[in-house]
Amino acid sequence: MKTEGNIMRKILGTEDDTKMTIIRIIVGLIFISEGILKYKQVQWLGPGRFSELGFDNPFFWAYFTGAVEILSGTLVLTGLLTRIASVPLMIIMLTALFTTKLPLIKTNGIWTFLHDYTTDFALTLLLVLLLIYGSGRWSVEKKLFTRN
Repeated sequence: MKTEGNIMRKILGTEDDTKMTIIRIIVGLIFISEGILKYKQVQWLGPGRFSELGFDNPFFWAYFTGAVEILSGTLVLTGLLTRIASVPLMIIMLTALFTTKLPLIKTNGIWTFLHDYTTDFALTLLLVLLLIYGSGRWSVEKKLFTRN
């Protein structure tokens, strides 16, 4: 029983760091906007893009990914279940790396890959910070799950 409490405290607890709020705002807003764009820009980022990448059932995967980005992005933005919400976003970033970025090395060369991957790389590192440190001082988690 005590081990379960420690695990939950580690998942739901957070550092008392105000800088994490800025990171949450960046990550949350980017994923919320990208999720919305999967519904609004159907050919560019939605099912058309997923079809172009070779996904079976591109409508399902585009809208599923968009919904996960919106939901997880909102959780990160508010600082609620931040570590848990960061995991599916990390999976999305790794999928994007393997399906859209790494193939650039073969088709366009390493420098194109490095250029196109800069934003994804930075966003992935911000997700790693959220996984390690949690949501920070100004978050729902801090209010609900931390004893003062």
